[in-house]
Amino acid sequence: MTKWIIQNTTTMKVLKIKDIVRTISITHKFDKDKLIAINTSDVENGIMHDGTLTAIEDLKGQFKKTVQKGDILFSEIRPANRRFALVTKDDCADYVVSTKLMVLRKYNNEVDLRYFYYCLTNQPFLDMLQRKAENRIGSFPQITFDLLSEYAFPVPSLSEQEKIANIIFSLDHKIELNKQINDNLETMAKQLYDYWFVQFDFPNEEGKPYKSSGGAMVWNENLKCEIPQGWVVEKMGKCTNVLLGGTPDTNDNSLWGNGYNWLNSGEVAEFPILKSEKNITPKGLEKSATVLAPKGSVTLSITRHLRPSILCIDACINQSVVAILENDKVSKEYIYPLLNRDIPRLMSLRTGAQQPHINKETVEAINVVLPPANIMGAYINIAESIYNAIFNNAKEVEELTKQRDELLPLLMNGQASVNYHLSASISISFDISVLFLNFTNGNSLYETISLDYQCFALSLHSKENTHGTIQEDKRHIQQRQRQGDKHARERFLAFFYKCTSTVHQAAFGNARCYRGYKGKDISESK
Repeated sequence: MTKWIIQNTTTMKVLKIKDIVRTISITHKFDKDKLIAINTSDVENGIMHDGTLTAIEDLKGQFKKTVQKGDILFSEIRPANRRFALVTKDDCADYVVSTKLMVLRKYNNEVDLRYFYYCLTNQPFLDMLQRKAENRIGSFPQITFDLLSEYAFPVPSLSEQEKIANIIFSLDHKIELNKQINDNLETMAKQLYDYWFVQFDFPNEEGKPYKSSGGAMVWNENLKCEIPQGWVVEKMGKCTNVLLGGTPDTNDNSLWGNGYNWLNSGEVAEFPILKSEKNITPKGLEKSATVLAPKGSVTLSITRHLRPSILCIDACINQSVVAILENDKVSKEYIYPLLNRDIPRLMSLRTGAQQPHINKETVEAINVVLPPANIMGAYINIAESIYNAIFNNAKEVEELTKQRDELLPLLMNGQASVNYHLSASISISFDISVLFLNFTNGNSLYETISLDYQCFALSLHSKENTHGTIQEDKRHIQQRQRQGDKHARERFLAFFYKCTSTVHQAAFGNARCYRGYKGKDISESK
């Protein structure tokens, strides 16, 4: 088991940021017809996205700076938004960076690049920068290099810096891996819903796709399409309870404090919802229009960008959020993907010039296709395991992030040191469509760092045609169908059902699970 040795703070060098990095503002040569423009929106939480390939003549005036491997991009605007990244691309000749991003380049060989990067991007330090930015006179919270450069960090020996950087990198890697797993699981969950309740190819009594196998369909006037015989269509407001929230008086301190979680519309953009920034007292709940939505409710922000999510906590909501309560008839695993599919239509129904929105009645009027109880139960048995895996991974991300941010200052200040060799099992190098992570122990930081991965694979379609994601496989199947392969869809559905049926086994413990794997034929394993 991984162990930390806690020790007294030792004397170590302290360097200001200006002693470690310089701000670089070298104008691009603009020697190509097109360049990849990197704006603040393309840099997020340690990742530099691909940016936008733009013709030189169409580039906005803010895109001027060059960048190279090893540079740190750090946004001048709103540090709390975590717009930063370490540039890892070998060739950056085609990239041009916005002047709203600081380009920081290390010049001090006494400092490890990754160590400095983690010091700079540690959450407590970012919180402090945000406070400084908010106190600045101007139209929006902003910092400058002159402000940034005067802050100092403790600098232990180079070997110790490298150890600390390896620790934090491993935690970041695990956090990012969990997020990737959740992205794949959510894709899988949405695809499952699509097959069952949009294409109506849920398994019939013989285990074959219902509609594709000739299942009886009837016309529904409300939906203007056919639905399976025996199914009904109800309004959301009839088959479940839709709640609209409110906000306690912000000038009355007795309404705010320990008691209940309280969410605004920005917070419900997160999926899933694990925490709230503010709390209200029992009096705040009693004396306002807010409501307490139970864990498992599906939330929907009804102002500006409409975003559904799922509560993993009991929480009160404000007037820009509705909560849809699950019950015996409809569950969160059914409501959430239904809302996701309906967002484009709901966006078209918004009113209001200053703050486009829908209302509670619009949500209550959503058409809900309801199957017989046995079919809904079979769907939930599969989908529930997928969503539970998502929730658990997200909770672990939150805990690991908190522990990482608490751990780094201790390591920096010499209050803690590293006494182990990092396991090589941290790395995963191949492409996955569905990956299930199997923990050998509990959820502690120490056990998490030295994970053992138990991942298995099932080849798709044939040895020659394997693909990275379920979405890619769907496109492959469609292509095979257009080419006259009548059995392509059936093979894919068989694969898909096999994947989804093993989720509840594979999410935890010793179990079988499946993964689409590029370039190799790997059989099912245990």
